[in-house]
Amino acid sequence: MKFLGSGALLKINSLVISVGASFLAFMESLGSKILFMLVAIFSVFSRPIYFRNMLKQFVEIAFYSLPIVGLTAFFTGMVLALQSYVGFARFSAEGAIANVVVVSITRELGPVLTALMVAGRISGAIAAEIGTMKVSEQLDALYTMSVNPIKYLITPKIIAGIIALPILVMFANIIGVMGGWLTAVVQLDFSSSLYLKNTIAFVTALDIVSGLVKAAVFGLIITVMGCYFGYFSSKGAMGVGKATTNAVVVSSILIFFFDYILTVLFFNI
Repeated sequence: MKFLGSGALLKINSLVISVGASFLAFMESLGSKILFMLVAIFSVFSRPIYFRNMLKQFVEIAFYSLPIVGLTAFFTGMVLALQSYVGFARFSAEGAIANVVVVSITRELGPVLTALMVAGRISGAIAAEIGTMKVSEQLDALYTMSVNPIKYLITPKIIAGIIALPILVMFANIIGVMGGWLTAVVQLDFSSSLYLKNTIAFVTALDIVSGLVKAAVFGLIITVMGCYFGYFSSKGAMGVGKATTNAVVVSSILIFFFDYILTVLFFNI
């Protein structure tokens, strides 16, 4: 190290400290998120169970997200059919379009696009709701009334998310396949009966199940991240706004990360 000057050594030392501090902060944040998720999940098995809150959150996540999920899936199926036709026409394999559309939507595009749409709509809304309650000291009021905020606010949202996302993905799969069918029949002059026959014959139970498992995991991610950033948001309007942004961004990143992990797991089945 003698060939390095004191200035270079100081820069290297500062860099190592900065990297180490960033790594420790990341691990601390990751650990707190995991602990928060475990506490929220284990609280499901203890009483009381707020079914009314759970039903309200289910309607908010599933019913009110259905229009945007349906439109996204419909146009995705239409575009996928057109792009598949452009590619397969070069190899005179246009008949495989139905197979590609149904597998792509049920295994990948349906769960991921649905989760991203719901994350943008729900995760930020949850973070803003809980963050505002924290700023206005409503969470402290719940503690004062001997009501556990985790049980009352967070657990119903997580359960509703885990149940609602697979249902939304089922609708997205059907609507997406119908979008591809409509494009193939109306614009590409495919036989309607033959296209639907190929779709039904090619799709397997594993294709559908893998997408639904992904959806349940994504529902857990979306709700947990929204609750986490809202619950630990700093006080003030700026803190709530930052929590909302972080909830959407982190949820989206984790959706892609766990999508890859789950795809690898189902790939080996």
